[in-house]
Amino acid sequence: MGCTEPAAAALCAARASELLGENPVRLHVSTSGEMLKNAMGVGIPNTALKGLKAAVALGAAIADIQAGLNILSTIDEAVISKAEGFPVSLTIVKDVPSLYIQVEAVGLNHFARATISGEHERFSELVKDEEVLLSLPLDGCSATLEEVDEVILSKSTLADILSWIEEAPPEAHALVLNALETNLSIARHSLESEYGLTVGKTIFTDCEKELQSLDQAFKRGSALAAAASDARMAGCPLPVVINSGSGNQGITLTVPLAPVAEHLRSSDEELARALLVGQLVGLSLTAHKSRLSALCGAFTAAIGTACSLVYLLGGSQKQMDMAFNTMVGNLTGIICDGAKGTCALKIYSCVEAAHLAVKLALKGVGADGKSGIVGMSSQESIDFLARLMKEGMGKTEETILSIMVGKEE
Repeated sequence: MGCTEPAAAALCAARASELLGENPVRLHVSTSGEMLKNAMGVGIPNTALKGLKAAVALGAAIADIQAGLNILSTIDEAVISKAEGFPVSLTIVKDVPSLYIQVEAVGLNHFARATISGEHERFSELVKDEEVLLSLPLDGCSATLEEVDEVILSKSTLADILSWIEEAPPEAHALVLNALETNLSIARHSLESEYGLTVGKTIFTDCEKELQSLDQAFKRGSALAAAASDARMAGCPLPVVINSGSGNQGITLTVPLAPVAEHLRSSDEELARALLVGQLVGLSLTAHKSRLSALCGAFTAAIGTACSLVYLLGGSQKQMDMAFNTMVGNLTGIICDGAKGTCALKIYSCVEAAHLAVKLALKGVGADGKSGIVGMSSQESIDFLARLMKEGMGKTEETILSIMVGKEE
């Protein structure tokens, strides 16, 4: 519930406070610039608060990690009142993974420290007083199931994904159909409210009528995806099923398929398989970059959306490859300047671009390997994207953060 970075910050603080065993008299946060960037501008569910320090104070007041990344759902007036008494200081640290946050809790009698890194709920260090209770590599190199999966996904091709989907177990189908329904719920709720820039609600007024064409279904999918992001970024207290640690990516990879499946009268099995295509493409792309990157996650997720839509519309692997490359040729370079209300604009633009890529692919048209950083195949395009993110966007990330932090001072 809520944007993933504030939820992770609250979870980390809750664990530090839990270890401390008494009310902290002060809290100190050490975090990567990427974590700070992705928490600065988003609302925290069940409060009127924003930002990383507020999330840390609230987590320390909760002092219970059982809810995991749903920790923000446990906030009430008593928690808010208690959190107001906890002073929080913050330092941006370098030479740590992009997904990194450490909370030190100091009490009258004890000291505790908790660190999350690599994954949003992966504790890599726990300390109470002088005793080290847990110590793992910061970058997530230990052989946990998730990390092994990430290695496999980073080497997976479209052909591998499509082959696996043919044999996917019923549990996988149930998982992605549940993700779709969960994410549609927040989209529908957003249409009945006034969240953020109201991007989705504004666009939806043009596509409320019964679906008569694929274009109408596409338009509704873009509007619903933007609506879900409008609500999530404003702190709506409804959950979202995430992809690659991101609620906005989870929304992008699910919601746009619903109107198209409705228009096509697709079966649940057909829809589930299409959803699995996108989810796995999204995870595969993230495995080639850091989870928090200067490249907008809505863009990489929408590549998966394009592949899902080609599959749902009966397209071939070759046409998915075309759609993939057209997306790379179109929107590569769209930056991530943190999680905030304008994410809904980017999701709308990225999903609309996915629709265009799908239309072209189904005509047998796609960006070719002579176009900029587009590869001869989707796999080569992934390699070029990875190079761009790792070699070319470090300075971009620093500049974005400098601008954002400067505005806060």
